[in-house]
Amino acid sequence: MENAPQYVIEMLHITKEFPGIKANDDITLQLRKGEIHALLGENGAGKSTLMSVLFGLYQPEEGIIKKDGREVKINNPNDATALHIGMVHQHFKLIDVFTVLDNIILGAEDTRMGFLQKREARKKVQQLSDRYGLKVDLDAKIEDITVGMQQRVEILKMLYRDNEVLIFDEPTAVLTPQEIDELMEIMRGLVKEGKSILFISHKLNEIMSVADRVTVLRKGRYVGTVDTADVTKEELSRMMVGRPVQLVVEKKEAHPAEPVLRIRNLHVHSKLYKKDAVKDVSFDVRAGEIVCIAGIDGNGQSEFIYALTGLEKASSGTIELCGKDISSQSIRQRGLSGSSHIPEDRHKHGLVLDYTLEQNMVLQSYFDPRFQNHGFIRFGEVRSYAEKLIEDYDVRSGQGPVTIARSMSGGNQQKAIIAREIDRDKPLIIAVQPTRGLDVGAIENVHRQLVAQRDAGKAVLLVSLELDEVMNLSDRILVMYEGEIVGEFDPKKVTVEELGLYMAGAKKQDKEVSA
Repeated sequence: MENAPQYVIEMLHITKEFPGIKANDDITLQLRKGEIHALLGENGAGKSTLMSVLFGLYQPEEGIIKKDGREVKINNPNDATALHIGMVHQHFKLIDVFTVLDNIILGAEDTRMGFLQKREARKKVQQLSDRYGLKVDLDAKIEDITVGMQQRVEILKMLYRDNEVLIFDEPTAVLTPQEIDELMEIMRGLVKEGKSILFISHKLNEIMSVADRVTVLRKGRYVGTVDTADVTKEELSRMMVGRPVQLVVEKKEAHPAEPVLRIRNLHVHSKLYKKDAVKDVSFDVRAGEIVCIAGIDGNGQSEFIYALTGLEKASSGTIELCGKDISSQSIRQRGLSGSSHIPEDRHKHGLVLDYTLEQNMVLQSYFDPRFQNHGFIRFGEVRSYAEKLIEDYDVRSGQGPVTIARSMSGGNQQKAIIAREIDRDKPLIIAVQPTRGLDVGAIENVHRQLVAQRDAGKAVLLVSLELDEVMNLSDRILVMYEGEIVGEFDPKKVTVEELGLYMAGAKKQDKEVSA
């Protein structure tokens, strides 16, 4: 093969199996030097598995990997690092109690006579941070920074190791539109410097704007590789899902009724800084409407939702649900009072990862008479309930209800949470980034579900960083900036650019936000 060296990475005929599922079935992927190559596919199509094989986290049953035309054996991530292959995982591999700087240098420490040379490391990280616009507080602990900031730490970790081949696994799932644009610029800059990027995504806009070529997988199989210049979004989505997909949300006019949720003068203290993360927030969400809180990540949305759901205590203010003050209720009481919650961090607050899928499906209802009798779990009932939800919401897993949640793809973990929370049938649905990490087919389904809940008279409070989703799905938009509601908008009358100005703090409405 005289043209072999033009490929910096070749994965030839890779097959990887797990119990009950062939995650990769004879897949070939070739990455050219200096290109951004996208890997596109539905949730559970095998994208992350294929990249985990390249990074040495899994060993394939069949197939070979070549680097610069030479066959290599990658037994573990250290082998991958030695070959200058780096990976930013969809679920970050960071140590919560360490600082940002410690996480970046962990495993690649510079020591002299047994002493850690942190000053040198700090200088190098600071230079990388300035050069690529990845601003992050090097002394903050990971547990205290937002998911968007953690994403930056992962990228810095990869750049710190001087990697040539960079794997980004769903890198924009947690970023705001502005941050996504910045990341795309960073990726273009990295490629100009001779690096090669493998970019796992199912966001068609991003792939069209940044990738040179795209390889499509469906259900673990290779569908094809195309130049992005030669295809449309519709063609790509059909390759990926196997059917035409509705890319716009269809919904009728909203008919809001009585308020289900009333929030008055809510303040929440910041764990990280000596100030309020949420300042004097007041608004209502009525039955039969979708109210969306839009904003750039890290502007108090997470703390606000934590206070609303009971994960954190509000410092002052009141929260009323269905006419009842729930401000001092526990998490379980709030759930029983009438709210369901699709959380922002599916691993931390959404699932018990080492439980089975069926156990996760009844996390908030195992004590219900339907699922227990005198304190004994009715396992048959739990099983059939889980099977019904798996069927209704197309949750894909290797072993059905007995699959361990940790082994499922991120998108299917998300589908499981959405199935559980919508099926609880509560008057209020709090949906925080509900489509994070989902493919176009699954997003279409979730949007349809949320609109159906609205039309059935539920109150839906949506928190989203995806401006398309905000504009498409909401009946009212509230913009949160530095913990305050700085504007209220009708999605039919506001432009994305206008929203962006409020989100960045450049503009603020003086009037009170209407209840």
